Amino acid sequence: MKIYKVLIGFCVAGALASPLQAEGGDRPLRLSLADAITMARQNNYSVKAARSRVEQADARVVQTRQSYLPKVTLSETFLVTNDPGAALVFKLQQNIADPQKDFTAEALNNADVIDDFNTSLQVMQPVYNADAAIGRTMALTAKKGQELMALRTEENVGFQVSKVYYGLILARKNIVAVEQSIKTMQAHSKDAAKGFSAGLLTKSDKLSTDVRLAELQEQKLLLHDEIKNATDVLIVMLNLESGVTIEPTGDFVVDGVLPAVNEKLIPENRADLKALDTYRQVAAYQEEMIHASRLPRLNAFMQTNLHSDNIFSGGSSWAVGMNMQWNIFDGMATAGRIQEAKAQKREAMYNYESAKSNSVAEVSKSLRSMRTAKARIAVARKALEEAKVSLDYIGMQFKTGMAMTFELLMREQAYTYAKMRLNQATYDYCVSKSELDYYRGN
Repeated sequence: MKIYKVLIGFCVAGALASPLQAEGGDRPLRLSLADAITMARQNNYSVKAARSRVEQADARVVQTRQSYLPKVTLSETFLVTNDPGAALVFKLQQNIADPQKDFTAEALNNADVIDDFNTSLQVMQPVYNADAAIGRTMALTAKKGQELMALRTEENVGFQVSKVYYGLILARKNIVAVEQSIKTMQAHSKDAAKGFSAGLLTKSDKLSTDVRLAELQEQKLLLHDEIKNATDVLIVMLNLESGVTIEPTGDFVVDGVLPAVNEKLIPENRADLKALDTYRQVAAYQEEMIHASRLPRLNAFMQTNLHSDNIFSGGSSWAVGMNMQWNIFDGMATAGRIQEAKAQKREAMYNYESAKSNSVAEVSKSLRSMRTAKARIAVARKALEEAKVSLDYIGMQFKTGMAMTFELLMREQAYTYAKMRLNQATYDYCVSKSELDYYRGN
């Protein structure tokens, strides 16, 4: 069974070279974390979609200008008829009526077919429209909310990029750690082979070092997959072309002192909280607008008409006036809309209050994770130093035949695990710091 594991390990080691050769043709791209976040904020599709929603909100603001700008309509109508009344009216409008011919009993009862081209220009000017004015204020507030949500989308994308970027650094550091362990185990495997040849070690002891070496090589293969996966995610988030190998130029940075943060304060300047506050205002404006729709609407109008049997000629007329519309009763439709708007306003308020409460818990959680990660780093560093001393000692003992193979393997595993624990704790600290900045509103 152990021989079988060794053979698998050597196959894994041979397969390990294949991904590296396949990636040889990839184009390297050196990126710092700041550069990666900047590229994501510029190119990420989620950010672009959020900006498109801002443009939609701006377009709705433009539409609300109808509340104070005139509406101009030009129309052209062509009609053919022999209706006596219509024929007489059209002749009057075209200024071609003949009192001697068109007002006789015969002409009135047996009207000739008449053509009429009616060119009409109408201008409607709002004078008083309370709900439309409130609607414009609501649209402006909604646009502000979309701008804040777009900013929060950028911050979220930046935070996600930070996590993946740090994950890429973690995988690369773990590969370095595993490669160092592989080099160490290769040396010990040679010593074990010599000991076996000299009859100082059993075949089982010799194979156990090969099995451990195969495990490390398999772990390296998996870490290469992690690097490739993280690279693929970054390519998507940064909207880069495929075939790019991202090489992080940054590194883990652990602060000497934790940031001073009041965990009880609500980060009200956070973009999403401010956006939810604006949506609460929008809901209030919505209710006001529905109430205002019960008021009368007053519009001025002017209309000019040109009638002729040949287009753009003949008689002209004009009219000016005022129009008032008052919706006295609409079958309880407005009352229902007011009831719905009040419920929407309460929902917006609850969402805002819930987000504020969650923000305090999120900041506390991030800060707590930072403290724990920093403490773990100190513990992991000490454990790494002790594991290194222990491994070196047992390694020297193993070479002289004074230590058993299982002791060597235990110390080597402990040393490799300590290096990865330190890398993981440092990664968790950096991610928690980015998370804290995100939840506080950077």
